[in-house]
Amino acid sequence: MPLRHTLLALLVAVLWGLNFLAIRISLDQFPPLFLAGLRFLILALPALLFVPWPGVKVRYLLGYGLGFGTLQFFGLYLGMSAGFPTGLASLVLQASAPFTVLLGALVLKEHITARRATGVGVAVLGLGLVGLSRGVLDGWTPFLLVLFGAFGWALGNLASRKAQTDRPMALVLWMTVVPPVPLLTVAFLVEGPEEIGAALASSISVAAIPAWLGLTYTVLFGTVVGAGIWVWLMRRHPAGTVAPFSMLVPVVGILAAWAALGEVPTWLELGGGVLVVGGVVYASVRGTPPAQPTPPPEPVDDAQPAQDAPPVPEGGAGADVEASPSLPR
Repeated sequence: MPLRHTLLALLVAVLWGLNFLAIRISLDQFPPLFLAGLRFLILALPALLFVPWPGVKVRYLLGYGLGFGTLQFFGLYLGMSAGFPTGLASLVLQASAPFTVLLGALVLKEHITARRATGVGVAVLGLGLVGLSRGVLDGWTPFLLVLFGAFGWALGNLASRKAQTDRPMALVLWMTVVPPVPLLTVAFLVEGPEEIGAALASSISVAAIPAWLGLTYTVLFGTVVGAGIWVWLMRRHPAGTVAPFSMLVPVVGILAAWAALGEVPTWLELGGGVLVVGGVVYASVRGTPPAQPTPPPEPVDDAQPAQDAPPVPEGGAGADVEASPSLPR
């Protein structure tokens, strides 16, 4: 990629890494399920009014919205509200990558190469180390909730893959129409009108400004700007070139939480994090294809006159053209 595009990919990783810090700040003011529904409600209204229909089947839009938007943030927000560390949440959410590989094989019958299987195994081992560390310290429930959020993200990936739209940004924005209904419904049933009303009433104060700023950051920079740049890059470069930059998100998330919140991960969690990131990167980067053996030259028939042989361009240009990949149509 050109340097400018590389810097944009790094910017997205920073924006998405800081997004977890913004979520933590907002959770200090609002109940988790109500906050998740409010996040998407703010985006859904302008999407309905100003964004053209992405041209996909409704069932795939619903699947994307329920998986990526609803289940992911249901698990993530509840897990973080239950005390799961901010930085580690950005790491555990990367479990969506091995979940996507496994679900793609089970549901879409996609082939899992040995390289991908190895990468997924390493990432799962790393997640096990993180889960073991947090399970001993804080119990398993917050970790499992965030892991459930990663599973929801993977379901959304499958739905977006089946959607096959040439307007991915429109799909992202129209997806926001789906989560508010289930999230806000469950919020009113579980968290209750009194808790939600009290949170809204106390949010009209100077002390609540950081929470509103965190929500604004999540909506504007975490979703619109971050996703917009990412989609723009994915349209211009191979997925294998752009996707590994997402592995910097937990690095930024853990460092930001360390600096701003004093969250110091244990050595076991850091080791697990290295395995998760390394396994996902190894699985997502294509290996070098094995070199094809050069066929031996055909024997020359001494009885055949040399001048009858067809001319071959100097340097083997004919072979080069034959072996080169076809241009996109």
